[in-house]
Amino acid sequence: MLKSKLHWKRPLFYLLLPVLLVMVFLGFPLPLAPPPALKPAQEQSETVKKREVK
Repeated sequence: MLKSKLHWKRPLFYLLLPVLLVMVFLGFPLPLAPPPALKPAQEQSETVKKREVK
């Protein structure tokens, strides 16, 4: 017959088992893609002053 009393450790172990197996083959910490490069901010132009004619 099935056990009517379940301990919290057994379901936790079976939930974490796939994660642990993946970490065994891929290593720890898991390899992640680097974040996308940020676009440089647009340069602010200064107002051009008119030169006086000599």
